[in-house]
Amino acid sequence: MAEPCLSRACVTLGTSHFKEANERVRAALAEADVVELRDVCAQRYLGCAMPVGKRLEIHGVPGNDMASYLDGGAIEVFGNAQDQIGNTMNGGSIVIHGRCGDAAGYAMRGGRIFVRDGCGWRVGIHMKQYEGRRPAIVVGGDAGSFLGEYLAGGVIVLMGRPGQYLATGMHGGVIYLREPLAADEVPEGLVLEPVDADDRALLADLLGEYNAHFASDLGAPVEATGEGYYRLRPASSRPYASLYAS
Repeated sequence: MAEPCLSRACVTLGTSHFKEANERVRAALAEADVVELRDVCAQRYLGCAMPVGKRLEIHGVPGNDMASYLDGGAIEVFGNAQDQIGNTMNGGSIVIHGRCGDAAGYAMRGGRIFVRDGCGWRVGIHMKQYEGRRPAIVVGGDAGSFLGEYLAGGVIVLMGRPGQYLATGMHGGVIYLREPLAADEVPEGLVLEPVDADDRALLADLLGEYNAHFASDLGAPVEATGEGYYRLRPASSRPYASLYAS
């Protein structure tokens, strides 16, 4: 069966105020399935709570809190993005053809974020998962400090090097690292170990999708088998129980 023809619209934002910009974007999304945004200049809140079946294609640099509460829609940024993308997102996808700033995926509850290059501080802070919802963030470069801070669920894949204070307070979920940590770099209460067959299957899925988005940008796909990665996970279901009164 042939896919339905999607309706499209184009909006040029320029230096318009973020309130006016978002009003124009929402009006365009009400009429079209795909909205291309041109000349984006740091307007905040673009694509917030966008539902399934809607798509934004952003050319320029979106401002903070892009895709907050994203509810199943798809956003692709052809350039860099600023802080707090995907804040508390429920589902959908975010694709960044560049790098992103701090706190991407803050309290993320579902969906996937793919960042071609590196990211800032506190990415994936307090991510969580419930039943069938398992959010994922894939970062192709280095990460700033506090990656996966207070991680409660979900998946983070990092192809570059982490910054300081990796996974501080992590008590759920998993972080996959392409580069191993020294023994004294593994945070207390966590375990670093080679991946197993289930991990490799998950990594193959996520890295395959990363390649689908970025292989043409990079000039070649990244290795997508998951071989050679390491899994960082909590040592128990209550790794910090000793810090609290029984």
